[in-house]
Amino acid sequence: DLGWEVTGYRHMVDAFQDEGKTVIFLGTREKIEGIIAAADTVREESLSAVQNLKAQGIWTVMLTGDNRRTARAVAEKIKLDEFQGELLPENKVAAVKSYERKFGPVAMVGDGINDAPALAAAGIGIAMGGAGTDTALETSDIALMSDDLEKIPFAIGLSQKALAIIKQNIIFALVVKLAAVALVFPGILTLWIAIGADTGASLAVIANGMRLLRAK
Repeated sequence: DLGWEVTGYRHMVDAFQDEGKTVIFLGTREKIEGIIAAADTVREESLSAVQNLKAQGIWTVMLTGDNRRTARAVAEKIKLDEFQGELLPENKVAAVKSYERKFGPVAMVGDGINDAPALAAAGIGIAMGGAGTDTALETSDIALMSDDLEKIPFAIGLSQKALAIIKQNIIFALVVKLAAVALVFPGILTLWIAIGADTGASLAVIANGMRLLRAK
């Protein structure tokens, strides 16, 4: 603590923080010589990514170590449902567990070493591979090999489609098997019909699964 008098700068600091900027004081041992206001640029795809997540019925929350004013400015800019600022790594873990109790399964997205504990604690940890640290990548369940935030709603949508197709394939395969069993009793089922039904069902299941390759 250098004993700087910052009261006269409070209005300026508040204004910068309301704009989502982090304030850095510069000076000598005797007095403040200047102020630097720095801010991370909100990426262009952030707003559309959040909107797509909301369209999927997902509650969006930002957990950050930045001060609350900065966090609020960013959250309002990209229209997040909720935010928490001034969090240490252990606070992020506690927040993830709290949201799990409130909402159920939670997916955590992060790229830094401070996000690693929360990524490990979440039901699904998603690391942004392009800028992610080794620790974040190792503790996550999914590593996106791109920094494009739109990949997050895409990955979630793709997983939902995959789950739906898996259920369809299971139901279809069971129906075919039950139909084949039903044909045994009247003596209609022959070896070639059984082979054709089994092969046809397998090909249909594969073809249905390949629809995921066209997902965009």
